[in-house]
Amino acid sequence: MSVTSTCTRHGLLGLVVCAMLLAGGLTPAAFAQSGADPSDVPDLVGVWDGGFRARPVNGPKMPWVPGENFPVLNERGLAHQAVFDEAIAPKYDCVPSASPALQYDPFMMDVTQWPDRVLFRYEKDDQIRTVWLDGRAPPLNEFTVQGFSVGHYEDGALLVETVQFVFDITGFDDYNGIPSSQQKRVTERYWRDGEELRMTLTVEDPMFLREPVSYTTRWLPGPEGYKLQWYGCNAEEAGHPRKFLIPKYH
Repeated sequence: MSVTSTCTRHGLLGLVVCAMLLAGGLTPAAFAQSGADPSDVPDLVGVWDGGFRARPVNGPKMPWVPGENFPVLNERGLAHQAVFDEAIAPKYDCVPSASPALQYDPFMMDVTQWPDRVLFRYEKDDQIRTVWLDGRAPPLNEFTVQGFSVGHYEDGALLVETVQFVFDITGFDDYNGIPSSQQKRVTERYWRDGEELRMTLTVEDPMFLREPVSYTTRWLPGPEGYKLQWYGCNAEEAGHPRKFLIPKYH
């Protein structure tokens, strides 16, 4: 993707930054981290398609495949899964998906690289994740749905580590009723493979998992000039399916 198209897509602030890039003869990827070895910095900038043409649709057996990489739950995880009732899923109250489900949802994603951070904008649930590259530590007592992410470039890839998630009854899996805890740790490795963007994601959560679990996926370049669409979850509409669910408890 050219510097000019990148500048145009990100508005006035993008034009200011890209003017600096053009003046200095730098690419957006090289600008992603001041002083970084250019060979370590992949060009992740752009709109990426995570839809059905890029990978199999998500579901109870994807990306967690039974017999291959399906999570092994401990007794606490199995107990939570056993009592889970679909009607209590936070998605029916417009609570957004979190890692590791968010990255595999079949929607577009927009990536922007800055000197001190990388921004991931997801069409799903209108979410934005900030990956800090400046070495800062997670702030005390700040736990959120998306956690706190730090990263660095290494061997042509962006490595991301995210901690400080809130407890989420479906925080691991949106289909199998698997929860996640405040001890969840998610690591991601992003790299370019030709025109594709690839990622390997690993989840650790000793509160519910017996061992770490991983999946690898890809995104394809989005259509030229594509703008992320507003997801705009409406709480009343989101909760409507509860009327048709068969409850486990009465």
